[in-house]
Amino acid sequence: MDTKQYKVTLMRDAAAAGHQPHYLLWIGCAGAFDRRYQKVAQAFAKILIHAGVDFACLGSEETCTGDPARRAGNEMLFQMQALQVIETFKTYNISRIITICPHCFNTFKNEYPDLGGSYEVIHHSQMLQNLMAEGKLKVDPEVFAQRKVTFHDPCYLGRANDEYAAPRAVLNQTGITISEMPRNRSRALCCGAGGAQMFKEAEPGTKEVYAERTEEALATGASVIATACPFCMTMITDGLKRESKDEEVENLDIAEIVARALGI
Repeated sequence: MDTKQYKVTLMRDAAAAGHQPHYLLWIGCAGAFDRRYQKVAQAFAKILIHAGVDFACLGSEETCTGDPARRAGNEMLFQMQALQVIETFKTYNISRIITICPHCFNTFKNEYPDLGGSYEVIHHSQMLQNLMAEGKLKVDPEVFAQRKVTFHDPCYLGRANDEYAAPRAVLNQTGITISEMPRNRSRALCCGAGGAQMFKEAEPGTKEVYAERTEEALATGASVIATACPFCMTMITDGLKRESKDEEVENLDIAEIVARALGI
């Protein structure tokens, strides 16, 4: 059992000590406020500390990227949020950002440059892949050896940014052979929460998108549905509850899978 104490450095404390962390770990709204996704943020932070990565967080100085506002059509609010974040980044000379949310990843990478904020942006699946390739994460391949795992592609990581390889490479490195759903990679079905759909009532129809996607995942026979996005995790978890499978099937973020395989 891992009993090590993990302490995350804050940017303001690093600055006061005259240190410039190599990366900013952007926690995001879900990692800050959603109890389930807080576990993902904690797991990933532990992995970074375990691997000796020089990073810090903003803590209470972090706010929303503005992504939900833009997706919902409130452009003014988006730009207000974005400019506030950009000013905070300037304060700490931040140039490299790791995110645990594909929506934050996409916004920083593709939308902030229009407002004067250009950064090196890394999704946590990419960071995990890099750390594994560098030999900094020695996982136990037996932890998930007997588990059947399927992976759900996040829209804002996959179709929006053409990143399909990193999360699969990470899972494969933990000894997992992925049982792919028929609709995967660029043809994957959305979880139903993107584009600010998470924050509005369902439109008329015969079935919720998240319900159909969960059915596809369960049809693989997997006992673990791996995700890499807080929106996807919320929707898949709801889908498992709808099917009364939440006691049998786990919905785990790839960071949680790696943390378990590391024993931390």
